[in-house]
Amino acid sequence: MGVQLHRLLPLLFLLSWPFFLRDGGRRVPVRDDLHPIVLLPGHSCSQLLARLTDDYEPAASPSCGVRKGTGWFRLWENDTALQDPALLPCYAEQLKLVFDPVARDYRDAKGVDVGVMSTNSCMKGLVAALEGIGYKDGENLFGAPYDFRYAPAPPGQPALQFSYFVSSLRLLIERASERNGNKPVILVTHSHGGINATGFLNQNAVRWRRRNVKHLVMVSTGAGGGVPMLKSVVPTTGGNRTPPTPSDVLSVSGNTGRTFGSAFMALPTPKVFGHAPLVVTQAKNYSAYDMPELLAEAGFDDEEVARYRSRVLPVVTNLFRAPIMPTTCINAVGVATVERIVYSDGDFSKEPEVVYGDGDGSINLASMVALDTVIGGDPDQEHYKSVFIPNTTHSGIITDGFALERVVTEILEANNASY
Repeated sequence: MGVQLHRLLPLLFLLSWPFFLRDGGRRVPVRDDLHPIVLLPGHSCSQLLARLTDDYEPAASPSCGVRKGTGWFRLWENDTALQDPALLPCYAEQLKLVFDPVARDYRDAKGVDVGVMSTNSCMKGLVAALEGIGYKDGENLFGAPYDFRYAPAPPGQPALQFSYFVSSLRLLIERASERNGNKPVILVTHSHGGINATGFLNQNAVRWRRRNVKHLVMVSTGAGGGVPMLKSVVPTTGGNRTPPTPSDVLSVSGNTGRTFGSAFMALPTPKVFGHAPLVVTQAKNYSAYDMPELLAEAGFDDEEVARYRSRVLPVVTNLFRAPIMPTTCINAVGVATVERIVYSDGDFSKEPEVVYGDGDGSINLASMVALDTVIGGDPDQEHYKSVFIPNTTHSGIITDGFALERVVTEILEANNASY
């Protein structure tokens, strides 16, 4: 029963994301001319629940097993554990993933069952704006949270948990369409949600996509990762990696973040950043082609580096291949964004000098512009539009009034398109 519930939890929460926001307290009538929307949030929005079974054997401390048999509790984000040095080792141990070399796949730590809990806290502005034009939770507005620790794998390599996500999202999209006169849905994503959405679409046939998905609207997503992520991979606090924050999953105590299948998905890719020096030291300049060497220098072991080469790099290199489907990419620009990191004496434990360029604070402009080539430049791409919104940030694009208004305008344009 425990395994069944574990597998069902993501689907149960997918089908019941509780949007309770209204336009100024006024219920806006649901419009019958709107295509249903499925929202895929950024990774920090995907809250995780956990429960400890009898198989759980705490290694950090015997006290880590105090919740065994007590039911479900909040695993991510758990602000209490993040801020309590006594709880942090337990939190890190229960959050980590294990790579099984026999199964060639990631799994939860032994004795830890994890399920996805939905939340609208970081997309409430967008949700409110959509409800203000006639969308309604459970009728034509749905949410698809996910376990951000897992990621798609290259063809021929297993990714069981991501496959569960693909199956759940596929069912949600089909049901959302059925409830709305068989209108195909509009997928609206933010940040890492765009990576999961494209990974999902790549695993479904073109015929299914055209029947069930009208348009993909990706917000705050680049085609090749971002340089700011490197500051997490090469932390200035050395092996201690403190203090951890929810926005920096790689810095969780005990290097928990580096066990995630998604840990390196946002690193700069060679296809976009080429040979430009991204990390500079006295001994060597590291480009996107040198990520394996940089990871090794930063303390990642041979197996971790090998998994980057064999599982992550092939996925991110081909993730945004066209044609996906009619697509609109919306990104923020005009914000200082880390473009190069300089360790003048080669000591990764010290605070580096930083060179800034354009972007949204998390994604570089180069990664955004690459979407125009990777997706928009393919002659077989059905429809592509690129939108840049100035002077807002990676997260501000779905909270700031002027940016939010433009995002909703683009969603309505996709809704009204005749293709």
